[in-house]
Amino acid sequence: MEDETEITVPHSRSRLRKIVRLLAVFVLIWFLAAYLIVPFAWDRYAEHHPAFDDSPRITETSDHHPGDPLNVGLVGSLDQVEQIFKAAKWYPAAALGVRSDLEIAADSVLSRPDDEAPVSSLYLFGRKEDLAFEQPVGDNPRHRHHVRLWKMDRESTSGRTQWIGSAVYDERVGLSHTTGQITHVTAPDVDVERDYLFECLEKTGELASHSIDYGFHKQLEGKNGGGDPWHTDGNLFIGVIAEDVP
Repeated sequence: MEDETEITVPHSRSRLRKIVRLLAVFVLIWFLAAYLIVPFAWDRYAEHHPAFDDSPRITETSDHHPGDPLNVGLVGSLDQVEQIFKAAKWYPAAALGVRSDLEIAADSVLSRPDDEAPVSSLYLFGRKEDLAFEQPVGDNPRHRHHVRLWKMDRESTSGRTQWIGSAVYDERVGLSHTTGQITHVTAPDVDVERDYLFECLEKTGELASHSIDYGFHKQLEGKNGGGDPWHTDGNLFIGVIAEDVP
């Protein structure tokens, strides 16, 4: 019996070491492909395919995929925008990175709430979003309401700051269909999230007016940077924050 034990234990340990090495190699290959090789390949592809150029109606990812469609606009100062979202119980979102990718994956698995769960960066006017807000749903960051906002170069006719943005609902955490990176999978009906956001803003009592730019979008469906489909009625909701909001 002693001879059998002496032979079996080293064999089991050797097998375990092989499995660990294989897992480590797999994780390394996935990391290199998702975060280095695929984004670089898309950069090269986009250089030769003008169809991936930024659109004034649709955002863009860092690797030049079409992003989420724009569907909301606000008029008001930076302080007023931050104030109305605070009153609406939407929280500032952190920036996304490799470390936060893993943190949000762990939070999702363990069902840990996170009011400041990160959002990936999208681009418009050649820069990433100026502001991002979110509202968690339940105790798990897999699903949440969120919006990204960009400050526009031109002011309103009354000389106030204008913002345009994209409100989209995150259904779950998964892998991007295009890069394999950890990301949120978004709900296809972006109008539902647009409507919900303005319902929250209206309830604060801090909106002076709410109008609709009908037919803002001519393209009514598509896929975002993660490969998730979206569709819209094409309308842009615009809210003017009351000037007496601090």
